[in-house]
Amino acid sequence: MNGAIRIPLSRPGKPLDFSVAGAAVPIVHEKVASILRRLAPNDVQLIPVNVESQPDEYCALNTLRVVRCIDDAACEEVQYWSDEDGQPELVGEYRVVAGLHIDPTKVDDAKIFRPWGWPVVLLVSEEVKTAFEEAGLSGSKFTDVTGPERVHQKESYKELTHEKLMHQVDAARETAFRSLGELEAEALVPIAMGGPLWPGHRQAWRTIHRSGSHTLLATDGMSDPFIDRREPSAGFGLELVIETDEPVEPVAGSWPLRLLQRVADEVAEHERVQWLLLKGLMSMEVSGENMPEALVTDEGRVAVLLGLESKGIPRGFITPAGEVRLVTVKALLPAELTYLLDYGRGGDSALATLFTENGQEHICRATRQPVV
Repeated sequence: MNGAIRIPLSRPGKPLDFSVAGAAVPIVHEKVASILRRLAPNDVQLIPVNVESQPDEYCALNTLRVVRCIDDAACEEVQYWSDEDGQPELVGEYRVVAGLHIDPTKVDDAKIFRPWGWPVVLLVSEEVKTAFEEAGLSGSKFTDVTGPERVHQKESYKELTHEKLMHQVDAARETAFRSLGELEAEALVPIAMGGPLWPGHRQAWRTIHRSGSHTLLATDGMSDPFIDRREPSAGFGLELVIETDEPVEPVAGSWPLRLLQRVADEVAEHERVQWLLLKGLMSMEVSGENMPEALVTDEGRVAVLLGLESKGIPRGFITPAGEVRLVTVKALLPAELTYLLDYGRGGDSALATLFTENGQEHICRATRQPVV
């Protein structure tokens, strides 16, 4: 391909010198690229990109160095993928790294790199950090991973403050959401909390724009650590997602978000529902008020199938507090609900198979033909 890659913007805002918004790799201003060319020419690949509506020069930052340097003993906690986890391609790599600490003697001459087995973080040398700070670059945030205080004053993983653990889980969740598409920076937050409390006593929803004009909405907080429990946790251990290829602007008043909120209330209120969702499929009905007529049953309800696995949505993601499952929400037509109820035991799985065979999987539409 000739010329620079084009990076579109979905919202106005102040441009940052270093940003991962809406991209799988960092997008950096030429000021950042210049520093890296000077200090770490062998560690990075800088690919010119044109950022929509921005006259300045930007680059996509591809980090070339991967260094096996995590100091397991100095970290707050580490866990590895094993054969029992059902992810053979990840066996031996890290599932959890809490309180990251590295052994600087293993870094050699690398100036910017990712740690082997835990590529969700980007590490830089003190020299690069200082250069960024002296240049007054925006968008970067640094956390020390070599300081002796990590060893001598290391706190037990189980003694992490709720605020610190919340921050770690939130960062892991945001990384997972960004891997699904273009994540809008601002979360949708209700003016007043409604319904049952979520683990961290906060409720939010995120909007992710995906290819093919698809919009994915996700709960943001059901995997927060429980605020009223001392032991670390990933909350309910799940987040709900609903995806549609129908127009949903404005998102705040859309039927998919309304449906997601009602399902989230049911999940938050019933511990058994949470347990079932971590195991597999289940169905439920919620209020059909102000929902598309095609979805509403004669009883004024809307049925959903939860946990339908799809090649378009990963099963879940890892946080420092544990695994989190991404549970898809599929709106059912009344005829599909009748089929499910008449089928009896195993109806959820049978209906899920029909959706997969018809190429619909987890995608929600108010206007479609039933698969039964």
